[in-house]
Amino acid sequence: MGMSFQEAIELYRGIYHRFEKVEGKPWGVNGAMIELSKQVGDLSKCIMLKEEYYSYKGERPVGLEKNIGNELADIFGQLIRIADCYGIDLEEAHAAAREEEDRDLKSRGV
Repeated sequence: MGMSFQEAIELYRGIYHRFEKVEGKPWGVNGAMIELSKQVGDLSKCIMLKEEYYSYKGERPVGLEKNIGNELADIFGQLIRIADCYGIDLEEAHAAAREEEDRDLKSRGV
């Protein structure tokens, strides 16, 4: 789709604000955490199916890569909501965390 990190954040913000209108209230951090937990569970199930952790009776599920991608995107969405609840710029936080890791690895000679 070719959008920037910030464009992806803005797209999801618009979507979740529209959902708030449908739901009649904002979720807040508690709702976002509950939804994040649910989405992580959904991702786990997709990966367990893809990696054949479960045994199959009948036909194997198809399209699991797409489902995994959708669940990862849903998790990203909830991270955006949580960051917004605390006024955190997710792009800046991500860049700062990676820079810190990079410095640490360089200090170890890696």
